[in-house]
Amino acid sequence: MEHSFKTIAAGVVIVVLLLQQAPVLIRATDADPLQDFCVADLDSKVTVNGHACKPASAAGDEFLFSSKIATGGDVNANPNGSNVTELDVAEWPGVNTLGVSMNRVDFAPGGTNPPHIHPRATEVGIVLRGELLVGIIGTLDTGNRYYSKVVRAGETFVIPRGLMHFQFNVGKTEATMVVSFNSQNPGIVFVPLTLFGSNPPIPTPVLVKALRVDAGVVELLKSKFTGGY
Repeated sequence: MEHSFKTIAAGVVIVVLLLQQAPVLIRATDADPLQDFCVADLDSKVTVNGHACKPASAAGDEFLFSSKIATGGDVNANPNGSNVTELDVAEWPGVNTLGVSMNRVDFAPGGTNPPHIHPRATEVGIVLRGELLVGIIGTLDTGNRYYSKVVRAGETFVIPRGLMHFQFNVGKTEATMVVSFNSQNPGIVFVPLTLFGSNPPIPTPVLVKALRVDAGVVELLKSKFTGGY
């Protein structure tokens, strides 16, 4: 009995110690930086999880500032009726190793940011003008529940990492939002483009079985995404 009690007690201690170390053992965001800054050398041939650093003497101070999302793009440049101005590490080398990035998205009336996923980041956004229907779809854990709300100028939303979501301009005027991510490179998986515009294409019989439609429907949808978005 005494031996059994000691075994249980030892197990409890181990679990407590592991829980205390959970923030260290499990990271949901980019790794912490080991220096004040690490301006990305986008031309470096060195392959790392991120980008190699420019020498501090060559970085200057402009890496701390950007005006890229001060203006938006053409909302009619693609069939979605929206335009994304990215400000990740590729566009703002100063955020390298800092675990942050931003996007500006402008919408025409009726424009959408199609259903997509950010595999490496949680997203927090604010609507600057107009009104956007923000939709978030949960996983099987929540029965694929659909969460949605019309978010208006000055209001905010959060999208948990890895959940499918979209934004749709339900107003009669153009709309704009700015979103931030807890990753320098959040990644994006556009669901329609991934299914019907992959390279090489997903075999049609696979999609016929998965989507429960005829091959003609699959081929039609593939034809809509052969040129990307």
